[in-house]
Amino acid sequence: MKEKLNMIQNSGQTSRRDFFNWGINGLGATALATLLNRDLPGGVSIDQDNTAFPNFEAKAKRAIHICLIGGMSHVDSFDYKPELTKFHGKTLQTDEQPDIFFGQMGLLRKEDWQFKPRGQSGLMISDMFPHIAELGDDLTILKSMESKSANHTPGLFLANSGFEFNGYPSMGSWVAYGLGSEAESLPAYVVLNDQRGAPNTGASTWSSAFLPADNQGVVLKGGDQPVRDLFPARKLDSKTDLATRNFINQINRNHLTQTGEDAVLSARLKSYELAAKMQMSIPEVADINRESQKTQDEYGVSEKKTADMGRRCLLGRRLLERGVRFVQLFSGGPIAGNPRASWDAHENVKDNHTKEAGRIDKPIAALLKDLKQRGMLKDTLVLFTTEFGRTPFAQSAKDQVGPGRDHNRYGFSCWMAGAGLKPGMSVGQTDEVGWKATERPIPWHDFHATVLHLFGIDHERLNYYHNGIQRRLTNVHGEVVKEILA
Repeated sequence: MKEKLNMIQNSGQTSRRDFFNWGINGLGATALATLLNRDLPGGVSIDQDNTAFPNFEAKAKRAIHICLIGGMSHVDSFDYKPELTKFHGKTLQTDEQPDIFFGQMGLLRKEDWQFKPRGQSGLMISDMFPHIAELGDDLTILKSMESKSANHTPGLFLANSGFEFNGYPSMGSWVAYGLGSEAESLPAYVVLNDQRGAPNTGASTWSSAFLPADNQGVVLKGGDQPVRDLFPARKLDSKTDLATRNFINQINRNHLTQTGEDAVLSARLKSYELAAKMQMSIPEVADINRESQKTQDEYGVSEKKTADMGRRCLLGRRLLERGVRFVQLFSGGPIAGNPRASWDAHENVKDNHTKEAGRIDKPIAALLKDLKQRGMLKDTLVLFTTEFGRTPFAQSAKDQVGPGRDHNRYGFSCWMAGAGLKPGMSVGQTDEVGWKATERPIPWHDFHATVLHLFGIDHERLNYYHNGIQRRLTNVHGEVVKEILA
């Protein structure tokens, strides 16, 4: 071993400090997918209580989650409210003080986009999303979503982890923990951030928290380094690289021999094995130039406005094809900024949502079409969410109809598509102006319970013991939205 270390140090390509930094912060830091379940049959995983997953027949094998940051206006997109036109310029009649972010309750204002019936289903979808609207017969719209928070940070945590605070595992991490990855050379859970930046909740949004670290989301980027620190700072020749791996492996094996079997170290060794494989698999899967020009054009990769989301949607499909269990795409970056780089349309809904929808509409529609053409939509779950909606009244003085809308946690819309769902339908209703969920309210716990159900997981059985409590994604709540199941 000493001879191998000397050979590595004397190669002139890496220093002793570089060598150990690479071992600690490079391969180990990016080996965040598990090989521990690779010997189990077809996607079966076992948790700490020896419960096998899936619990029953799974409709979904994989999911791609498109998460809109900032709060998309449901009354301008997927929740048609003709009464808003009738009541435009009037005051919302309510006896309670609404929980809105800025507290400015102006007059009711009609939608900014025209709604039309789409496809054979006749789902009413606005012209804000002209390409997605054409695929209305493939969508399952949840019109009665509700949240506990009208604030972005706790709202995003709720939507992704079921809790209003950080420190809890994300939905993607729970799915990865329950089912593992179908690929031995790729992570189970991959995150693709908006090029304008990560959401304001940062890495906590895709954290595995108290779950094993191999279930955390791995952030992929463009360029020669899709994963941070996947490769050493200085390129190693193959002989030195092999010597490095063998040397580290021998040290670890000697340690195991001396101390006995250690589950944590064994898991770390397997993560290093995966990291080595990722050095080969990640550059290949991240190279979307391997796709035809026609496919890239359909996703909008060659257009400035849609290039970012187009690349990420296409990369997302490539990752799903290769066995990644859960891919998460964010639309919108940090909330703060001028102009805004998110869906947070306080100042002007028309201007903000026109820009943001224009960035993602074509790529998402292309993704849905592509998955369907490849026969993948039947066992792939597509999720389209936002942390809350926006108010049917303007964010302005109480006697004005301004162009912006405030946050609305009481009722908003998300949609799903694909595996195990009834397509071309909606569930739930908000009131006549889109203010509050009135029919079949769907809190985030119900949404998460439904997602897990489609993966063949009973949300009450997917637990992890932590700090004296059996934790789960749905906390002590959650009912499957059975109305949307095929």
